[in-house]
Amino acid sequence: MAGRAQLAEPECRATLDALHERPGAGADGAVGFWGINMGTWGFNMGTVTGVPLVAIEPRIKAAVFGRLRPDALAERAKRITIPIESDMRWDDEHISREEGLALFDAFASKEKSLHVNSGQHKELPRFGADSAVRFFTRCLGSEVTSPA
Repeated sequence: MAGRAQLAEPECRATLDALHERPGAGADGAVGFWGINMGTWGFNMGTVTGVPLVAIEPRIKAAVFGRLRPDALAERAKRITIPIESDMRWDDEHISREEGLALFDAFASKEKSLHVNSGQHKELPRFGADSAVRFFTRCLGSEVTSPA
């Protein structure tokens, strides 16, 4: 999985560069990272690419992640100190509750929240996306729109 994160990093950084060049971009460059895919990739791909990026990219000021096995990302998660929101499915058929909790514990953020809902790996309830929008609005200081 680390290979996928390495492949995605240049594209993610190029996207951040392009965002900062847009007219009207905030002077402070506050950007949030949404690491939950609600499509066919499921939660883990947004997290597997996002945690390594967020750990090294100072322009990202807040992040929302799904869950992944901690052995893959714990060391990088320990470097993340920005506010995070993490979503977890209680009935996930791929990642155990213990593994999901262990990754959440690994984040070094002083401001972090864990949202647990019933359902399987790819089942993010609509109110979970709405919560992420409120989280980004609060952390980034501007109105954002829901990705879904």
